[in-house]
Amino acid sequence: MIFMPPRHGKSEVVSRLFIAYYLYLYPERFVGINSYAAELAYTFSRSARDNFTRNGGELKGDASAVKHWETVSGGGLWAAGVGGPITGKGFNLGIIDDPLKNAEEAASEKIRTKQKEWYSSTFYTRAEPDAAIIIIQTRWNEDDLSGWLLAEEAGEEPECWHVISMAAIKEKQPPEIPATCTLEPDDRTVGEPLCNERYSLKALKRFMHRLGAYFWNALFQQRPRPREGGMFKRGNFEIVDASPARAIRVRWWDRAATADDGDWSVGLRMAYAGGIYYIEDVVRGQWSAGERDRIIRQTAVLDGIGVKQWGEQEPGSSGKDAAQAFIRLLAGFPVETEPSTGSKEVRAGPLSSQTEAGNVKLVRGEWNKAFIDEVSDFPHGKHDDQVDGASGAFNKLAAQVAEANPLGDKAQEAIGAMLGTVKGWSK
Repeated sequence: MIFMPPRHGKSEVVSRLFIAYYLYLYPERFVGINSYAAELAYTFSRSARDNFTRNGGELKGDASAVKHWETVSGGGLWAAGVGGPITGKGFNLGIIDDPLKNAEEAASEKIRTKQKEWYSSTFYTRAEPDAAIIIIQTRWNEDDLSGWLLAEEAGEEPECWHVISMAAIKEKQPPEIPATCTLEPDDRTVGEPLCNERYSLKALKRFMHRLGAYFWNALFQQRPRPREGGMFKRGNFEIVDASPARAIRVRWWDRAATADDGDWSVGLRMAYAGGIYYIEDVVRGQWSAGERDRIIRQTAVLDGIGVKQWGEQEPGSSGKDAAQAFIRLLAGFPVETEPSTGSKEVRAGPLSSQTEAGNVKLVRGEWNKAFIDEVSDFPHGKHDDQVDGASGAFNKLAAQVAEANPLGDKAQEAIGAMLGTVKGWSK
C-alpha cells in the first residue's frame, strides 16, 4: 500500500513508470490497472504502454488498445474502473490507483461498501497464484478501501501488507499499522516536507490553513479521522504519571460476543480521589470467548477485591445468560451487571461534561493514544467500545461517590474543618 499526498508523483512512479518496467522485465505476465474511473485507468495504460515501447518493448500487433494491450511474449495490460467488470481477465500484478474520486464518495458508506464488495468478489478473484497487489491512494476516510483492508488484518488470514505512508510534513510518531504488516522507514527529520522542491513547507502550510484539520490530516498527513463529534476534545485529556493510592475504584467491562464480529472487548478501570476521576488502565482486545474470559478473570485478580467489577447486560434472554456467566466467572470478587439503557451518546453525556470541566485525567500508558483517538471521534467513529467502557465506569463510580459522600467534597471538607476545632473530635 502506498499513501501519499495529492500531486506528489505516486501515480507517475507506479501506474506509468513501474508498470512499463515490470512488463519489460516480465513480458509474459499480465498487469491489471484500476482507478475510480475507467477513463483514468485508460490514461495510465496509455502512458505505461508508451513507456514500455519507448524502451524497446514490443507489442502484439492486433492488441494495442489502451483498454487491453499485449506484448509479443503473451503478457500485457488491461485497464478498468473500480466497480466495473473485469470478468475473464487475470493479473500477476494488480494495481488500484485512487479508488475514491472525491470527498463526497469518501463520505458515502454505500460507495465504500460497494468498493469493498467489488474488491473481494471481482478484483481479488482475478489474481493469479503468487500475484502481487498494489493499492495507491490519498487517504480520504478511515474506512476507505485501504483502511478496511488493514482492519481485516486482525482476522484469521492476514495479507501482511507492506505499507509506504508518507505524510506531507514528517511527524514525530510513525503511522500506526497492524502487527502483521511492515512499514517502510521514513528517514526525514520531523517537520521536513515530503518534496521540498515541489511543495515547500510554506506552501504546505497554506494548504493546511485552507483545508482545515479534517482534510489536512486525511489527504496530506495520511491520518484520516471521522469528524470530531464534539463530545470529547483531544485537548481536554491531561495525562498524569500516577493516580492517588487512596481512591475509590471500579472497572467496567464491555464484552464483544466473538473475536470475529469486529468489536473489541474492553475493561476500563477508573478511580476517584479529590474531585478528580482518573482513567488508570484499559485492557482491550479482539479475543475468542475463552481467551476473553481468561483475561477478565486475570485482570480482576490483578485489580484485587478493592476494585468492583461491572459488566454491561445486553437486552434479551441471551444478554441475561451472558450476565450470569460473567458473575460466575468473577466469583470471589465484588461484581455486578447492569442493563444498558438509553443511547450511547446519552450514557456518555455525564463523562463528557466532567471531561470538559477538566475533572478527568488519564494515567500515562501505552493505551492513551488509542483511547483518545476513539473517544475524540465519538459518536461518528468506527469503534466506540472504549467510550462504552469509560462512560459505564464513570456512571457507576460517580453514583458510588455520591452515595458515600452526599454533601460533596467541599462541604465535607468544611464540616471536617469545623469538627476539627471541637476538643476531643477526631476524623
